[in-house]
Amino acid sequence: MGSKYFDIRTLPGFAFVAMVTFFLLYLPIAALVAYAFNAGSSISDWEGFSFRWFASAWQNTAVQDAAMRSLVIAVVASTIATAAATTAALATTRTNAYRGLTFKYAFINTPLMVPEIVTAVALLIVFSRVKIWTGYSGLGYLIAAHTAFCIPFAYLPIRARLESMDSSLERAAQDLYATPWMTFRRVTMPLLRPGIIAGFMLAFVISLDDVVITEFVKSGGQDTLPTYMLGQLRRETTPEVNAIATVFLALSVLLVTAFFFINRRKA
Repeated sequence: MGSKYFDIRTLPGFAFVAMVTFFLLYLPIAALVAYAFNAGSSISDWEGFSFRWFASAWQNTAVQDAAMRSLVIAVVASTIATAAATTAALATTRTNAYRGLTFKYAFINTPLMVPEIVTAVALLIVFSRVKIWTGYSGLGYLIAAHTAFCIPFAYLPIRARLESMDSSLERAAQDLYATPWMTFRRVTMPLLRPGIIAGFMLAFVISLDDVVITEFVKSGGQDTLPTYMLGQLRRETTPEVNAIATVFLALSVLLVTAFFFINRRKA
């Protein structure tokens, strides 16, 4: 008797196609990482193994400034975005269904579907007028832009966590005369914490490696690490860019892996 459920892995050639796909996907990344350890100045000719370009990037003051600026923007923006996403997720899940709820859900997630270049141009137009009116040209614009863009990314895992939680625990707390704040602090928040952490980390990674919005919104002297790397590629390409990208890759893999495991945690 045949299997009850269809399994695509049993199709002829599936394993071969999957292996070719993964090979083509990760070969450029593997080449980038390999040439980060190149002793020479070429990104195409191997001249021996060395940590030279990692040391060069570490001692480069421009890289240090851009890296610190990227971290500050990513931490502040992802913190604000996660707080806003948490309140939005609570408002759209811990309520009875009503007309317009689906629209609100779609509205929150609209930035995920709108091309990033459209968002970048819109923010450029708005912030350029604000700069003229206020005279302020600091990092606040980048933080505001990254926050707005990261909210949907933080919202999705938080909402998913709320939807998977057993609401009977919150109702039981209310039946025992707990106030809404006490119910949230003692019941909802501890169960929701893995989703909040996952949402924060996802927003952090998105903010940390954003190029398009940052390139449009930033003022002079406000390069983040991705925009600094883009500028270097336009002028002179050395394995130092590979070294920076390799560190970025390692950090992203670490955070995404942590996001995966935290998001799998049970209540």
